[in-house]
Amino acid sequence: MDMKAIIMAGGEGRRLKAVTGELPKPMVPLLGKPLMERAIELLRAHGVTEICAALGYNPAPIIEHFGDGAAYGVHLCYRIEDRPLGTAGGVRNCLDFLGGAPFLVLSGDAACDFDLGRLMSEHERKGPAVTMALYEDREPLRYGLVVPDAEGRVRCFIEKPGWERVVTDLVNTGIYVVEPRAMELVPEGESFDFASGLFPKLLERGEEILGLPMEGYWCDVGTPRAYFQCCLDALDGVLKLPDLKPEPAPGPEPVKRSALPGKRAERRVSCRDRARLMRAVSETMMEAGAALDDGVSLRSEHCALRISPDPERSELRIETAAGDEAFAGELAEALGRMAESLENSTQSGQ
Repeated sequence: MDMKAIIMAGGEGRRLKAVTGELPKPMVPLLGKPLMERAIELLRAHGVTEICAALGYNPAPIIEHFGDGAAYGVHLCYRIEDRPLGTAGGVRNCLDFLGGAPFLVLSGDAACDFDLGRLMSEHERKGPAVTMALYEDREPLRYGLVVPDAEGRVRCFIEKPGWERVVTDLVNTGIYVVEPRAMELVPEGESFDFASGLFPKLLERGEEILGLPMEGYWCDVGTPRAYFQCCLDALDGVLKLPDLKPEPAPGPEPVKRSALPGKRAERRVSCRDRARLMRAVSETMMEAGAALDDGVSLRSEHCALRISPDPERSELRIETAAGDEAFAGELAEALGRMAESLENSTQSGQ
């Protein structure tokens, strides 16, 4: 399904001024590329190459950076608002670019890796006035909540509620597929928003709005905290960016452990903090001449022992060996009781 797109890129981003300075918010870099460039990459990856950017605050850096879009594999044009027109009003200002077909709307200052093809296909299949991309958020207070029924039809909107009014974790991402007929309700040249203005009017008129929960990552980069978290998520591969392949964290080197000589016994001690308990064991046994390069180990003419953390569980592993099997077992039990006593002491001292 060929579709044009509007990128809403007119925001000043006042809460993000500590990061942006005088830059328009869509030009904030996300791992080396402006947020708006990341949005263009997402559109291009889903076959959307005809794009109009709705600009407002300080548009010059955006136009200078992107030009006609050819360097980014798209055709890009601009509409600049003389005064703020709101989200729906800004899109209404781009109608001459759109023609009479359904179109995509997304924000130039959010980060996501949604499957936009699925959003477009569902819209084409069901034919509502608007199809909204929804996102599950455990802390939804900063966003507008959207309540769809079992068929996905939106029943109501709740704008930025307190916890006592939270009835869902589905939030409005500001990513829509919109039919031209929906824009007939948007007044020309006036400030008008999708969430507070257009969507309630559509429901009053009996039009259908489809809410589609999306898989993947989405973040409204509206505050310094959200911005830095988004960068970390991209570095960790939680947000999937096409030019960034996260490297797996190097695992520990395989440990080559020397076998304890003689008949062996083993004891396990559960604990809350392996490293903290090992510190207590080390401090207790170093005066006895224990070596610390392979867990805590000690050897004598008659026996050997080693205490080390289990790599997989919050436990210490106590290994003992002696010429006599019964003595090896008794030694393991005694060391186990010592470790349990140290564990109790470390927990009571917190």
